[in-house]
Amino acid sequence: MTHWLASGGGRAALMNASRLVRMTDEAEGETLRDANHTMIRVGEGPADTLPAPVLPAAGPAVPGWQQQSPPDVIGAWTRLRVAGFLASRGDWDGVVCVIESGVSHWIHISAQEAVSCQSFLTPRLITALCGAAVPSSDAMADSLSRPERLAAHLRAAQVGNDPAGITGHMIGAELAAARPYWLGQQVAIIAGKADADAWTAALSAQGVPCSIQDADDMLAAGLAALGEANGLSD
Repeated sequence: MTHWLASGGGRAALMNASRLVRMTDEAEGETLRDANHTMIRVGEGPADTLPAPVLPAAGPAVPGWQQQSPPDVIGAWTRLRVAGFLASRGDWDGVVCVIESGVSHWIHISAQEAVSCQSFLTPRLITALCGAAVPSSDAMADSLSRPERLAAHLRAAQVGNDPAGITGHMIGAELAAARPYWLGQQVAIIAGKADADAWTAALSAQGVPCSIQDADDMLAAGLAALGEANGLSD
């Protein structure tokens, strides 16, 4: 079996063909590598400009994505999660929302390409303002319909000691701004359970069909697809 290592951005994945053996930090990953291990650098080199294929061409590195207007960047590990989602879904068209590292990325997918994206700092802001894990549905509805009052809504929730309101207002305002991405689309949420549940609840309230995908599972599937593309799956 072929052993190989995907490494970069502070983390590393030790692979045995298409099977993820272990996730660790980048420094430890270097110590696990031996002379026979193929190395693929994750996040190295110039980012691919959208629109771009979800799974990059075979090679020694996996770049991230960048978008010129509005300006945005999406890391290579996130790109691999999206690749993992598409690996078993053929020509799935729709929107993938990946929530990780304090950022939510809305990515329009069509014909195995990432067409455009819009990212938000909503998860990071919820943490900074001490929001709750479970959002208030009333607060989400208020800020979805009146996003221009977000700052006032947040102050009222803060004064009223309403952490669920803080979370609800933040997610509602994000959905208002991201409306072109989810309106009339099927949406897949790739995230940890808490974030996935919160964003799915907000979308479900708008009648948006969405599925929840575990972030770790999608990364493992994306790494497997990367290995196959590079002839490392045997």
